[in-house]
Amino acid sequence: MSVAAVPHPALGIALVVAMTACFATMDSTVKYLGAFVPVLVILWARYSVQAASMGLWLARARRRAGGPGFRSAHPRFQLARGALLLTSSLFSFFGLQHLPVAEFTAINMLTPVAVTLMAGWFLHERVSRVRWALVIGGLAGALIMIRPGSGLFGWAVLLPLAGMASYACFQVLTSKLAGLENPFTTHFYTGLTGSLALSALLAASSVELAPTLRDAAPQHLALLLLIGTLGTSGHLMLVLAFRLAPTATLMPFMYAQLGMAVIVGWLVFRQAPDFWGWVGMAVIAACGAASAWLNMREAAQRQQALSAVSVDSIVD
Repeated sequence: MSVAAVPHPALGIALVVAMTACFATMDSTVKYLGAFVPVLVILWARYSVQAASMGLWLARARRRAGGPGFRSAHPRFQLARGALLLTSSLFSFFGLQHLPVAEFTAINMLTPVAVTLMAGWFLHERVSRVRWALVIGGLAGALIMIRPGSGLFGWAVLLPLAGMASYACFQVLTSKLAGLENPFTTHFYTGLTGSLALSALLAASSVELAPTLRDAAPQHLALLLLIGTLGTSGHLMLVLAFRLAPTATLMPFMYAQLGMAVIVGWLVFRQAPDFWGWVGMAVIAACGAASAWLNMREAAQRQQALSAVSVDSIVD
């Protein structure tokens, strides 16, 4: 039995909390570095580090123990998944240049709510009244935090909202096709798709990659590497956590990223939400967590029903 197959809830929770710290730190680093390095170059570094590190890992694992390797059984799935995550990152990284880290993170926490909407619209799944109430509650929390007309954030709030919608599509696609690919192979192709697409975008733009990297200060190059490492490590921690503990156990701890974002945002930028910002964030977290919990409960009920049918068929 592999180590990943042994249940270890405490370790899984620890990995999720570490993941939220990785993503909160990455977001704050992106916001800081955006004042010195073009955002497209930051994005390119984030995905290129992932592609390079996972490529080296796969090559080494295959050579040593016949690991999963680079072959993908569903290349179109890999391309679509990578494109959706890249789109989310594009909107998010640009949005971080205009929004405080805590408020930006809170908007991203609307993802479970968006997944509920998409499941109803695109997958034709039945959406209960409770789920609709959570959707409305999550949107209300966002309005409380953003306060349209207040002049706090303006048009920039559309960027994380668009990134959140893209990430929700990414999650829906991933959930529908889960188990079809080795997660480490998928992690490599996600980085490769982003790296190649961003290389093309940079070639078509006025931003010159090689001169930018050559003229960058050493500390800025180190931060580029840090961003790529944090993004790659965070997603790997999430993959490993779901192998160590049930999703229902882990999901509440995903919202630790809100707390991490507040802490890191205050330490780096001395920015903290005001009273209504805290209220909106709390409403979003509560509705998102409840929506995620309902997803996990229904999945467990479906699994129990399938198990009961299997037992009945054996008895018969």
